[in-house]
Amino acid sequence: MARLSKWIAAGIAGLALSVGGAVAQSFPTRPITVIVPYSAGGPSDAIARLLGQNMSATLGQPIVIENVVGAGGTTGAGRLAKASPDGYTLLIHHVALAASAALYTNLTYDTNKAFETVGLVNYGPMILITKKDYAANNIAELIAKVKADGAKTTIAHAGVGSNSYLCAQLIQKALDVKMTDVGYRGTGPAMNDLMGGQVDMQCEQSTTAVPQVKGNTVKGFAVTSAKRLDVVKDLPTLQEAGLKGFDFVIWHGIYAPKGTPADVVAKLNAALQKALNDPAIQQ
Repeated sequence: MARLSKWIAAGIAGLALSVGGAVAQSFPTRPITVIVPYSAGGPSDAIARLLGQNMSATLGQPIVIENVVGAGGTTGAGRLAKASPDGYTLLIHHVALAASAALYTNLTYDTNKAFETVGLVNYGPMILITKKDYAANNIAELIAKVKADGAKTTIAHAGVGSNSYLCAQLIQKALDVKMTDVGYRGTGPAMNDLMGGQVDMQCEQSTTAVPQVKGNTVKGFAVTSAKRLDVVKDLPTLQEAGLKGFDFVIWHGIYAPKGTPADVVAKLNAALQKALNDPAIQQ
């Protein structure tokens, strides 16, 4: 948790990164690649494409999204670690980047030394959701059913090391029960099977889960943060449901290879902040 806190602090610090100084006026002179370490159609991919369109207009060069899938996001992160530190290769990643060192012993990079933070993109909770016909009507009933069913309960996630994987493990630990984990190569396939009724439940990012909850394609039961989420304020927190101290929030950040010139990072950060302040993106 100390390392996780360190990375969150680093991401927040990136938001406040000064855009003053000698910005590289000539940058960029060619397209920029943003690595998404998860499959197309997932939340990281959607965020990257949305921001990329806006940042491209600001920077005057195309931003190309490259999905580099594998090993819980570490394959994509490894690609960035080996990239030239010139600002032309970036990575969008989330809390799993901080957790990867604890989950994988064969990383080809040091998460604390390989990357420069360009900026924090978002910060928020996940939502515990189930298939539409799951036999529970509130979080108390869900907890009782999960404890009774044990390993008969299937919980989907987007692969080892993903946000949904980390959340699933924390929930099982908090409930002192072992469900059957069902891993997928990304959020999209996991959500498709959840909506199709092939798996029982999933812990998913609010940006992905809320539209499905409101569209009644899945059932929402609780949020993972210490406070309720305004857009689904009828959903209780897991703390309210009796999981004392449960508070799991996630973030997305944009990163460059270590050694990228500070003025290039500053220019990228300025474009990111402009995109994040765009009302169309804030919606």
